[in-house]
Amino acid sequence: MTQVAVNEALARDRGIDLDDPKLALRVAAERLSTVRYVFLVQIEDGIATAAQRASLEYADAVLIGWPENDAPDVVDLDEQQQAQVAEHMRVMEDHIRKYAAMEREGDIDGMTDTLIRITERVAEIRRLYQPDFLLPTFAEIRRVVQQEWDEDMGKIDPKEPDPTAEQIEEQTEDADKQQRQITEHAEQANRSGQPEQAGQQHAGHHGEHHGDKA
Repeated sequence: MTQVAVNEALARDRGIDLDDPKLALRVAAERLSTVRYVFLVQIEDGIATAAQRASLEYADAVLIGWPENDAPDVVDLDEQQQAQVAEHMRVMEDHIRKYAAMEREGDIDGMTDTLIRITERVAEIRRLYQPDFLLPTFAEIRRVVQQEWDEDMGKIDPKEPDPTAEQIEEQTEDADKQQRQITEHAEQANRSGQPEQAGQQHAGHHGEHHGDKA
């Protein structure tokens, strides 16, 4: 009870109308923004996995263009819908408590999954208040992010890397070796009494010089 009283006093100090029937719309956005930021801080020092990226981008997608309570496309809810919002808020807060514990323990994988659960509840709240606004599902976000992540990691259509200086030198040596073998074969044929054409002799001498340079 004390915690609730403190929260109510803080809300009134901030000019928040606790009797506003659309208050949950504002609270849900603020809560998701907070946990999203906490998650971003946790993963920003490393290379985010596909699951981490998808979790973060799902929260971003649900928060984007968040409406004001008095926006023309924000509707009034009936009692049944208000009860649904209250249930979504309750489950959201349960997940946030678990999320806070995971943060203290450094459980990034747990935070990744729990951020998705929190975002799903916030998305449902927004759908009730703003039914005409299309929101993506996590599955849709994950599919796109996975493709992007695979491309970033070079797993899709990998290109042959440019040869290094050492590889170029090895290729040159191989070509010189092949040329020397051709020249030696021609010389052996010449010694065995098989005359060569002038052009072939010239090619053989050129190959000798080229081999000497190698």
